[in-house]
Amino acid sequence: MTMSRVEVITSVQRRRRWSREDKERIVAEALAPDAVVSEVARRAGIHTSQLFRWRRQLCRPVAALPEFAAVSVASEAMTSPPLAPPAPAGLIEIELSSGVRVRISGPVDSATVSATIVALTGTGRRR
Repeated sequence: MTMSRVEVITSVQRRRRWSREDKERIVAEALAPDAVVSEVARRAGIHTSQLFRWRRQLCRPVAALPEFAAVSVASEAMTSPPLAPPAPAGLIEIELSSGVRVRISGPVDSATVSATIVALTGTGRRR
């Protein structure tokens, strides 16, 4: 005679609380090469959609921190005269950590770029 595991819930609480370790263990089992997600979920006593939600939460890529390049601004008096005609105006592309992307093309002065960034980020000086 074999004994099977039986879980008896005696409280009125209907929702089970899963620790992060339990979630990680179940998700790892579902990510195994030959695993069948519905079977893993059934053994754990959860619905497959719950397992997919845990997998999405636990396996989400870590957002990379924004990187900035050091820039120095030289006055016009310090620069040497151009040897060739200036190249056509380029393109400035700024991507903020919130996902907002701004493209500025053509000749633009630094005050306009600064004002655009302050307007988008809301980091202007308060008087």
